[in-house]
Amino acid sequence: MTFLLWSGALGSWLFIVTFLLDGWTRPGYRPVRHPVSALSLGSRGWIQTANFIVCGLAITAGAVGLASALDSVLLALVVAVFGIALVASGVFPMDPMRAYPPGTPNETPTEVSKRHTWHDWAGMVVFGAIPVAAIVAALTLPEAGWAWYSGLTAVAAGAGFMVFGQAWEEDHPRTGLVQRATIIVGWIWLGLLFAHAAG
Repeated sequence: MTFLLWSGALGSWLFIVTFLLDGWTRPGYRPVRHPVSALSLGSRGWIQTANFIVCGLAITAGAVGLASALDSVLLALVVAVFGIALVASGVFPMDPMRAYPPGTPNETPTEVSKRHTWHDWAGMVVFGAIPVAAIVAALTLPEAGWAWYSGLTAVAAGAGFMVFGQAWEEDHPRTGLVQRATIIVGWIWLGLLFAHAAG
């Protein structure tokens, strides 16, 4: 079980490192504006696609270990749903839009493909599952420090999800920045939760 838990931890943290490095070095990509999912597009899109799938699978595997390590089937189930939705985000990439990849019109299409719609649904599950998992952890973990940390993470991740959703709808110039902050808060907490469970 320890191997599975550390797989979940490394998957959580590797996801962050990968999209940060790839976003900073990708020609034509603007991390402050563009969402992480847009990195799945273009000639280097395979990097973020693999990031979604590999890290999602690692987190899903780690969820198996959480059930026994933390004695919470519900927490493990929510984390597993999160991991599976992360995989789906890679399998169904978003459509090109908002000037990325370079040469794409700087606007949001009035109609999107089915795969983009599936990507949106997967993304809603991803961003919704983290605050739910944090709430479950806050209510079930016996350590006071972890209960408080999980509760604060639930509030921060939930608020970040709502702000990101509004920013995306308005095509705010800092949409990508808001999303990255939300991901970093949630994914770091999840990685630390796996590490804590691994002992």
